[in-house]
Amino acid sequence: MKKVFKLDFLGRELVVETGELAKQADGAVLVRYGDTVVLSVCVMGKEVMGQDFFPLQVLYQEKLYSVGKIPGGFIKREGRPSDEATLAARLIDRPIRPMFDEDLRQEIQVVNTVLSVDPDNSPVMAALFGTSLCLGISKIPFDGPVSGVVVGKIGKDLIINPTVEQMEESALNLTVAGTKEAICMVEAGAQELSEKDMLEALMFGHNTLKELCEFQEQIIKEIGEEKIELAKAELNEEVKKAVEEYATSDMLKAIQIKDKLEKYAVIDEVKNRTIENFSEIYAEDEDFEEKIKQVEKIVNLIEANEVRKLITEKHIRPDGRAMDEIRPLSCSIDLLPRTHGSAVFTRGETQSLATTTLGAIGEHQILDGLGIEDSKRFMLHYNFPAFSVGETGRYGAPGRREIGHGALGERALAQVIPSEEEFPYTIRVVSEILESNGSSSQATICAGCLSLMAAGVPIKAPVAGIAMGLIENGKKYTILTDIQGLEDHMGDMDFKVAGTKKGICALQMDIKIKGVTEKILKEALAQAKKARLEILDVMASVIAEPRKNLSKYAPKIDTFRINPEKIKDVIGRGGEMITKIILEASQVKSVNDKDAVKVDLEDDGRVVIYHTDEAIIQKTRKMIEEVIREVEVNQIYTGKVVKVEDFGCFVELWPGCEGLVHVSELDNKRVDKPKDIVSVGDKIIVKALGYDNRGRLNLSRKAALPKKEFKDEKKNK
Repeated sequence: MKKVFKLDFLGRELVVETGELAKQADGAVLVRYGDTVVLSVCVMGKEVMGQDFFPLQVLYQEKLYSVGKIPGGFIKREGRPSDEATLAARLIDRPIRPMFDEDLRQEIQVVNTVLSVDPDNSPVMAALFGTSLCLGISKIPFDGPVSGVVVGKIGKDLIINPTVEQMEESALNLTVAGTKEAICMVEAGAQELSEKDMLEALMFGHNTLKELCEFQEQIIKEIGEEKIELAKAELNEEVKKAVEEYATSDMLKAIQIKDKLEKYAVIDEVKNRTIENFSEIYAEDEDFEEKIKQVEKIVNLIEANEVRKLITEKHIRPDGRAMDEIRPLSCSIDLLPRTHGSAVFTRGETQSLATTTLGAIGEHQILDGLGIEDSKRFMLHYNFPAFSVGETGRYGAPGRREIGHGALGERALAQVIPSEEEFPYTIRVVSEILESNGSSSQATICAGCLSLMAAGVPIKAPVAGIAMGLIENGKKYTILTDIQGLEDHMGDMDFKVAGTKKGICALQMDIKIKGVTEKILKEALAQAKKARLEILDVMASVIAEPRKNLSKYAPKIDTFRINPEKIKDVIGRGGEMITKIILEASQVKSVNDKDAVKVDLEDDGRVVIYHTDEAIIQKTRKMIEEVIREVEVNQIYTGKVVKVEDFGCFVELWPGCEGLVHVSELDNKRVDKPKDIVSVGDKIIVKALGYDNRGRLNLSRKAALPKKEFKDEKKNK
């Protein structure tokens, strides 16, 4: 039976409908937030999966009909998820995953289908709310509810779920998710916000989202199903004790080896030796396979527990660093001679090679998604090849992780990228991870920033990033600076902070526990600032500010404005005029030639010309200026005859500007045949008489001739 629940959430109506749609799913809710409508459903598999991890899948499906669009391309239907859809799915997954028992082994899928979008009411926030609620009312064990809000900041005012117009003015774009008790996920971009202001915004968002959690609790109380007990991967205490006695001492020694590859090799050796030993012991047991699976899990738990105990009890990190110590740093620029900018940033055993490429504004990325924006001129792409961790692996399209890390780096550096008016280029930064042992996304930000400065992009200030970790043991906790891979894998929090010396530009937090407190967040932000300033000092020793000049291989530019009404003249019929200009100025045979000059014509009359050769740029500009040049009535011009007809001749005053000299205006005496007076290619003087009612230019040779001149012979060619 259909039920409807309503909440006035800060002046906007939030409506939940259940019992009508997708009734065969384990849980289904239709969430209406303004005109935004999202269907969230969850389904649990019938069988226990064989893998040794919790099989949760979260999907976010964008339907272009939700914004009245037809998909691009030839197929005309939605295909692979857009980057924005992938990021939305990750954003929803991260806060709900800690709310499940990690020992569950039945597959759980959550599918969010975006059916209608009102840009002022976030479909992602509606989907996060719907995800938590459909799980909450289902029989699936889920320790929610979880909710999220977007926080903006205009002046001194913090705003919850800002509209598109408000977000354009906002110095902050913060998504914060959590339970009533604590924050469990953070994603933010900010215009150099202080740690104090960021913490205030985080807590403001958390206090607000509690109302959404309470609304969910009311609905769950009324219609929620009783949670069922699911099979869990339980440990045999006898096997656990035996494995711990056998492997703990060797594992403790292995995790304290400083070199990553050597450390992992010895850890693997300890694990393999342990499995081999117990394979012999349990060889005759009927449940041999099950016991060996238990041995594998227990030896992995020993590794995790020893890392955690080492840090929280003995205050010793696996590689011997202090809790707030950064691994050795080094960086350099100009590794690649032909790129427009390049840099290498190394932190311990994590290394990023970043390049910057500059292109014409017309080379911006076209976005085929649900948002208001349909293009972007700054892109950062992140690549994580398997060799960076000494392994073989899949190569092909970027996965969720690569898209997510690239988006984080892009969000951080976007805050300091100059405006299109200041720097009219499309900018692409690519980070190639060459080595990885933790926090490659933050190495990407550092290397990307260096490459931008090396390329001469006038960024507002250098940006650096650092990843913080958390190890919690009861009421005790330890915050770690610059976490390496083992600490990330075994820890409770991955807290990434990027910014300038002035303030924070990007923030991302993922946790494995149920939430973190304001106290922990405050300490982590302060510790991250100290590290960020250290890294910025090292970066400044290599390049302190953007170069004043671009690479000789980067396109140079010239920008000027013309009357917007003249744009059609520069383009010409079917693009004929602009093609002619490009081919003649560049001396190429095709506008697609790599040496062809690029010309961007904006609707407001702005013209941007790009080429590596300044002379070609100036030639192109001169030709455009000739096309848009205005004819002054009663002025005399020298023009070239381009066509002769029985009724007169057409004269080109300059490229793109032609007028008609009527037969009656060719001479002071009667002319029977224009060809007796002029021929194609002749240069003659003419006077501009003005335009007729159809916009055609009329010229007169007769009016331009000296009054006493009655010559009718042809002019010199």
